[in-house]
Amino acid sequence: MGINERNISFISRYNERKRFPLVDNKLLTKRAAEDADIAVPDLLGVMESPYQLRNLSALLEPLEQFVVKPARGSGGKGILVINRREGKNFCKPSGQVLGLRDIRHDISNVLSGVYSLGGKPDLAFIEALVHCTPDLQRYSYEGLPDIRVIIFQGFPVMAMLRCPTHASDGKANLHQGAVGVGIDISTGRALHAVQKHRVIRRHPDTDVDFSNLVIPNWETLLILAASCYELTGLGYQGCDIVIDKNRGPLLLEINARPGLSIQTASGLGLKKRLNAIEELAQDEWDIKKRLDYIMEYFPKQRVKA
Repeated sequence: MGINERNISFISRYNERKRFPLVDNKLLTKRAAEDADIAVPDLLGVMESPYQLRNLSALLEPLEQFVVKPARGSGGKGILVINRREGKNFCKPSGQVLGLRDIRHDISNVLSGVYSLGGKPDLAFIEALVHCTPDLQRYSYEGLPDIRVIIFQGFPVMAMLRCPTHASDGKANLHQGAVGVGIDISTGRALHAVQKHRVIRRHPDTDVDFSNLVIPNWETLLILAASCYELTGLGYQGCDIVIDKNRGPLLLEINARPGLSIQTASGLGLKKRLNAIEELAQDEWDIKKRLDYIMEYFPKQRVKA
């Protein structure tokens, strides 16, 4: 499926504009998810104005690890990950050391709209750092892998694991050089891996083979992803999920305009699956019935060489 068909036949048709503000603001999404009992990383603080930066030192003082995010950012821009402290300094997963002044400057840029959609003033929020399960962390470098699931009319139809690399600066962003690993929607097993549209078998930094990759807690993850349909009312959306070693699957954000690189990562096209869902007489299927359908009718695939 191409971009024009996605925009006209699915986004415009199934996503009402009035529902976009909820998912275009990550902080609103987080709070709505919490109200709906959908698991998310813990919120540690919010910075809404430059005046609040005077309190930043006190806010960060007890924190050893945290993530700073712009509420309206996109493509991973403006996200700052701190995974340890060295005295009064803060360390990124890459080893780069930052001072309080650097953190304050980063948040100031967020507030001024440097990373926001349309360059409008934004707010920054600080959330707990997710600790990845060891079986997935081995497929990542200097960052946290996440799982993008495409949800159509409440049905999970396609998924991929996005694995950070040195080229992507530890971020799970395919355009910056992360690896996309297509995941079989019915089993959670790896199908196919690409980096910048080139098929690969091993992680470019860790040399770990992707062919044995299996996502843990797969059914729980699919239930969380499918429940985002009821949360947002969006017919076509992308849900980004991480798996914490203690809490299990957590929702990071929801995208009302998910890209199509998931098709390249999976070695599969979306259109056939979307059309199959359109042809169903659904009559308000619950989540269990929707998951039972994809398990039965979306065939299991083999890993591609």
